[in-house]
Amino acid sequence: MFTTTTTFIVYIFGMLVIGIIAAKSTSSLSDYVLGGRRLGKFVTALSAGASDMSGWLLMGLPGALYLTGLSASWIAIGLTIGQWCNFKFVAARLRSFTANAADALTLPDYFAARFCDKYRITSILAAVIILIFFVIYCASGMVSGARLFEQTFGMDYSNALLVGAVSTILYVFIGGFIAVSWTDTVQASLMLFALILTPIFIFTEAGGFNAAVLLVDERNPELFSFMKGISWVAIISFAGWGLGYVGQPHILVRFMAAKSVRGMGGARRISISWMILCLAGAVIIGMFGNAFSVLHPEIDISNPEKIFVIITQTLFTPWIAGILLSAILAAIMSTLSCQLLVASTTLTADFYRRLIRPHASQSELVWCGRGMLLLVAVIAFAIASDPTSGILSLVSYAWAGFGASFGPAVVLSLFWKNMNLKGCIAGMVTGAVVVIVQENLMIMDLYSLVPGFILSVLAIVTVSKLTASKEDPCQELFHKLEQQFWQEVKER
Repeated sequence: MFTTTTTFIVYIFGMLVIGIIAAKSTSSLSDYVLGGRRLGKFVTALSAGASDMSGWLLMGLPGALYLTGLSASWIAIGLTIGQWCNFKFVAARLRSFTANAADALTLPDYFAARFCDKYRITSILAAVIILIFFVIYCASGMVSGARLFEQTFGMDYSNALLVGAVSTILYVFIGGFIAVSWTDTVQASLMLFALILTPIFIFTEAGGFNAAVLLVDERNPELFSFMKGISWVAIISFAGWGLGYVGQPHILVRFMAAKSVRGMGGARRISISWMILCLAGAVIIGMFGNAFSVLHPEIDISNPEKIFVIITQTLFTPWIAGILLSAILAAIMSTLSCQLLVASTTLTADFYRRLIRPHASQSELVWCGRGMLLLVAVIAFAIASDPTSGILSLVSYAWAGFGASFGPAVVLSLFWKNMNLKGCIAGMVTGAVVVIVQENLMIMDLYSLVPGFILSVLAIVTVSKLTASKEDPCQELFHKLEQQFWQEVKER
């Protein structure tokens, strides 16, 4: 136990050191929010991946595979396709459009600039949506951290929740976006190491891959079926997770922070390669965790979301286990830190600076961002304090909310010149309302992101066409932004 504890302490201390170093490069709101738009392709790629793959990658997803088998892997398939499309079609355009549309630092800023919204209705609406769903998302990260410390150190849930939350908040509070991006790169590497090494040891203990397959088959042969016990509606729901990528502010902000549109192709290849390896590792751990349970019937696996932690503690020495379990903490911290940062900067940039203190100094805005970060963290902590909270259920709610509210608006704003202010507002409201209603009432047996996304697209197109104007300045701005984008592409 001592060596595992030591490893955790060293890891957390290392993240704090990075935060302190990054603080020296944080002197303005742009630095705190987007790192001054100077991320290279390697950091862009890994930080985009790490900020996406939260504790659900090492806890929620393996738990789902452990219970239901390969049918749950449709989530991984949908996510991989979704992220590839996000990098391929959205990343470069969003980087260019946000930089040239009034140097927008946040999605709400971008919507207000892109649609010539002088009253900033879209900006305020987007900020409200971000705060609602990010509080839920942040709560899921805190629950993941609590589960980790609870299982690893036998801590009470409340104390485990506090330790996990404080560990993350400190380095974000100190260093802002640069700290988050640098630590994401370290954390992504650690996550990959854990997700490659652990399956190898599972197969070794079982006596090889074929032996492991027989053990899983002994427990439940239906686990190997992609389709057994699952309907097409469920498959669409699982694969539909991929639609959410184009609307996640904590991922899109990585594209906005890149040095330029150059290197996005390389960043895509790095990120997708990393993602495929990580998701494959998580699927294998969850699936063949069933083989592990057959070999160790004495071990209680009543909570499937702890399967990775249990396997690690059983198969590895305390030192190695500490390193591998730090990968879970890495996954949690990387996503939670980015979510807290985006939520706090939304409050700072779109409320405090726009509505309360338009002439505030850069130093004041940075400290306001830190204060807002603590506020969001406290609210998320209160939600996560319920020990019955499920990691994957919280993540799915927030993921659907962002994907349906922002996804269609982001994509159409980058590719369709006829989209206007009223269409944008209609799309965001429709997406958010559909997700909230479906998640709470379950009107149909379908993941809320799917109907929310589709209806949001229809709302944008319908309202934009019904309220179209030949004198709409948004169309002229779109042409300018698109010309600037292609000019940047040619300069590569």
